Amino acid sequence: MEIPKRRLGKTGVDVTILGLGGEGVLRTSGYEREAYDLINRAIDLGINYFESARAYSGSESYYGRSLKERRKEIFLTSKTHARNKKGAQLHLEETLRNMKTDHLDLWQVHDVRTEEEIDEIFGPNGAIEAFVEAKEKGLVRFIGVTGHHDPLITKRCIQRFAFDTVLIPVNPAEPAYKSYLTELIPTAKKKGMGIVGMKVFFRGFADKLPWFESMEPFFRFALSQPITTAVIGCDDVEQLEQNVALAGSFVLMTEKETQELISNVSSSARDLMYYKP
Repeated sequence: MEIPKRRLGKTGVDVTILGLGGEGVLRTSGYEREAYDLINRAIDLGINYFESARAYSGSESYYGRSLKERRKEIFLTSKTHARNKKGAQLHLEETLRNMKTDHLDLWQVHDVRTEEEIDEIFGPNGAIEAFVEAKEKGLVRFIGVTGHHDPLITKRCIQRFAFDTVLIPVNPAEPAYKSYLTELIPTAKKKGMGIVGMKVFFRGFADKLPWFESMEPFFRFALSQPITTAVIGCDDVEQLEQNVALAGSFVLMTEKETQELISNVSSSARDLMYYKP
């Protein structure tokens, strides 16, 4: 079953609507065999968008050990949480070394939360200078930003710099509080950015809802929004294969289905949005 693809904004790259996220077993250390099996099974199943971060335990090293000659088959991403130029440069060097690659397809400013961080990132000797230089040198192809605390902070970032992509939470709890769906997506869409969804399954907490039956409605909800791909972490190959099945059989949600799911989640929305203060 083939996974559909969508264009990643203005990058000109088509990526699968399901990406392998950096959570789950990839955000560990000491699980080399499990990570190897997961990454290579994901490629075998047709996924071409793969995510990591400098902050994700052994994740980058797992990719370095697992990809080998398959690096050219995928769109490889990582992130830095450094806010100054020097720190970001050091992170990129470490990332490329860990991943055993000479470039990233996408490098992202990770998890921007405050105005103070914005001032540092975009100020003199800020991290964004390292991003621009890395792109000029061919060390990264595209530049992105991520956020999940406050959509207005993330919006300020994409208004300050011509990012290629933005990674944000996309799920039916969002409309209840500081919604990325309404506060950020329209601006990103207008700018032609590639929009990547995360927190689609609330890190698995969706199954705690009393009426929960499967992850399918949450996946369908996310991909029925104007996003390119949803990155979902997996604990094992079985979870991966379940997600691939959802992607392969994906059909758009109707407006009625969308509103019903938002309504059903609303009473638990703030608990499900564990990622917001």
